[in-house]
Amino acid sequence: MTAEPLAVEEHRAHLLAIGYRLTGSRADAEDAVQDAWLRWDRLGADGRAQVRDTRAWLATAVGRLCLDRVRSAPARRERYVGPWLPEPLVTTGPDDVLDAVVAREDVRIAALLVLERLSPDQRVAFVLHDTAGVGFDDVADVLGCTTPTARQLASRARKAVGAAADAGDLPDAVPEPEQRRVLDALVAALAAGDVPALVAVLHPDAALRTDGGGIVKAARRIVVGADKVARLLVALVHEAGPELLAGARPVLVNGEAGLLVPAEPAPIVVALTVDGGRALAVHAVLTPEKAPRKTPP
Repeated sequence: MTAEPLAVEEHRAHLLAIGYRLTGSRADAEDAVQDAWLRWDRLGADGRAQVRDTRAWLATAVGRLCLDRVRSAPARRERYVGPWLPEPLVTTGPDDVLDAVVAREDVRIAALLVLERLSPDQRVAFVLHDTAGVGFDDVADVLGCTTPTARQLASRARKAVGAAADAGDLPDAVPEPEQRRVLDALVAALAAGDVPALVAVLHPDAALRTDGGGIVKAARRIVVGADKVARLLVALVHEAGPELLAGARPVLVNGEAGLLVPAEPAPIVVALTVDGGRALAVHAVLTPEKAPRKTPP
């Protein structure tokens, strides 16, 4: 590998995190990073020598490559069947580049769902400036607006994210042992079909999102409330049979505790958002289009 690809490789996790936060798709993020490398390569040695900050140049390139995808997302979400969830990042080991990506709290599923509330241009401005450190002049160039407008977009996004945190929709990350404790209690209650025990594990305002993408059977709406979520989960497990949980394995999903559940036509990925020692949200990705590309050994 030449020195030039190595320059891109050095920043790969950073660039993947940017693309993923913008699109919610690992595939789209990887495509953007690859295309950014091609643009970097096409600069030639003389052009690359004039770049003062390689990391910022590449981050800006990824943002520009993702822009059309971000701007078209609202229309695609309107056509999406049922609740939408980002493509889950199931980490598979210490050598996986995704470990560096999911080490960031801002790729948690709860954080990505908050980003979905922003306008496309707010999302790009916020991700590029506030989390990737790209200057506002470059953000403005990506968005095709003035620098003051780019500042305003990021400011509005920042306020929206802060408001979501204040409302409890974006709780602080909790230590992994606490996440595991909640996950284990949830699985035990599900295996026993014990609705009261499951309600005790769930936050009173717990929400269940099941993303089937119109391909597999899933709830068409977000289910809210500990009792409703508990009863639906118990009913689903009872319908599937005890073998569903028997083969389930604990994994990390976007850096947080989750389960990988063998199923057909594709494994189910379940992730939790934990707050106050209870599961505030249960995210279940069922659509084969977002299934992990490989599973832990």
